[in-house]
Amino acid sequence: MTEFHHISVLLEESIEALKIRPDGIYLDGTLGGAGHSSQIAQRLSTGTLIGVDRDPKALEAAQERLAPWMDRVRLVHSNFRELDSILDDLGIPAVDGILLDLGVSSPQLDEASRGFSYMADAALDMRMNPAETLTAYEIVNTWPQEELRRILFAYGEERYAPLIAAAILRRREQAPIETTLELVEIIRSAMPQKALREKQHPAKRSFQALRIAVNDELGAIDGVMSRAIDRLKPGGRLAVITFHSLEDRIVKNAMAQAARGCTCPPEFPVCVCGKQPTLRLISRKPITAGEEELRVNPRSRSAKLRVGEKLCS
Repeated sequence: MTEFHHISVLLEESIEALKIRPDGIYLDGTLGGAGHSSQIAQRLSTGTLIGVDRDPKALEAAQERLAPWMDRVRLVHSNFRELDSILDDLGIPAVDGILLDLGVSSPQLDEASRGFSYMADAALDMRMNPAETLTAYEIVNTWPQEELRRILFAYGEERYAPLIAAAILRRREQAPIETTLELVEIIRSAMPQKALREKQHPAKRSFQALRIAVNDELGAIDGVMSRAIDRLKPGGRLAVITFHSLEDRIVKNAMAQAARGCTCPPEFPVCVCGKQPTLRLISRKPITAGEEELRVNPRSRSAKLRVGEKLCS
């Protein structure tokens, strides 16, 4: 089987949240290793599962894992932000459920050659879809210092972003920065000793920031959240798993706005925009992993599941 093993986070909770019907149409926008999708597919009879991923290796692995249920599965190589065109191309106006498990998958981190990991040496790449052109190498070696500082601070919440950006500029003036471990060494050299003594790896936040920038992850989330609710059938469910505050903020705000409807300023005595709520929040607080899942899969510690149900128009 294709090597793309990934432990699905909040598996039972997200499957329960979707309220799967045997004849329903469901879209998994982050197919990955097909952990969630296999659970959806086996619950279908006459229904359809649409599995979407921007990573061709994920699609190859998913096809093998979903082999017993391929009569009810459609696999699509695309970015979930293209939700409208994906469904339009399939001739599907609306679906009964959408699942998004955001962030990078374990196999992408574990495959050193793809450049996601700060623990192994590789070319600076970090593309989830190898067909896309922007790489971490280009960002590190060509983007202006102020833009580097901005993404390190905004996407990595790296408090030493100015020092790291300046160190990158100094090093690349001598020679291009080629590999992940070269970059790790530059990051280490820029940080004060007290930061190097912290439990977290000193390059973790910077590598997260670069990965998000390379793949425009936050733009993709913002784009899909603005469309996903519209493409749900009345009573359909949207379930989104996030792994850090930047993702969760976008998802939380989008769902809250859809549940509120009205966009009038708070000081208006009455609503004049006329916008009605389109979503019901299933729970005000996000669903998080239980003790057993935390023990088996430490990656689940930061996971948050938010769920909404499309209101009848």
